[in-house]
Amino acid sequence: MQRGDPLPSLTKPIGQETLRKYAHASGDFNPLHLDPAYAATTQFGGTIAHGMLLMGYLSEVMTLAFGYDWAATGRLRARFRHPARPGDAVTIGGKVTEVVTETEGARVRCTVECRIQDGTVVASGDASLVIPSKQG
Repeated sequence: MQRGDPLPSLTKPIGQETLRKYAHASGDFNPLHLDPAYAATTQFGGTIAHGMLLMGYLSEVMTLAFGYDWAATGRLRARFRHPARPGDAVTIGGKVTEVVTETEGARVRCTVECRIQDGTVVASGDASLVIPSKQG
């Protein structure tokens, strides 16, 4: 792996049912995500995906790319840039931006993002992890 290498990409459809299932899994029952009538009265004009759902998608791409090393040492910082809504298809991906060899292994930094079908970035951030040196 080297600077510029792409991360795996995946696309996830967002539907109102996706938001309902995520609410039950996470315990986040905010009506902004679940109640179309209420959400229509907000600045968003309708229901939007949970930010932590998008964070989960970013982490899923990192898991696909780095497996256990991501789970053991990964760090993710992201910003939400635009709402993702029911009916959107979110494509998640990124690239390696830096690989630094250190005594304990390789420190890897990546940029990650979620885009909806029209290309709008809905979340973006930086991820880092350490891939331990092989011993013996």
